[in-house]
Amino acid sequence: MKKKPIILGIESSCDETAVSIIQENNKGQPSILSNIVSSQVDVHKKFGGVVPELAARSHIEKIDLIAKKAIKESKIKLQDIDAIAATA
Repeated sequence: MKKKPIILGIESSCDETAVSIIQENNKGQPSILSNIVSSQVDVHKKFGGVVPELAARSHIEKIDLIAKKAIKESKIKLQDIDAIAATA
């Protein structure tokens, strides 16, 4: 049986930084191996909305930690990842 690709997804478009790892299951549906989200709600609350400069800075500060945590939680190795998808 052919190995199903493992995909790492990164979302950092607004006020959350998130990393998920998915792989297709035997039924052909995506299976979530891990999903880690870091919310910025508390950072932006006092401003009444998202402040882009603060959001960008928070993404930079959190992305490495979140990605490492997602990989660990998924029980895969970095070299097992076949593709990366990210917001732009």
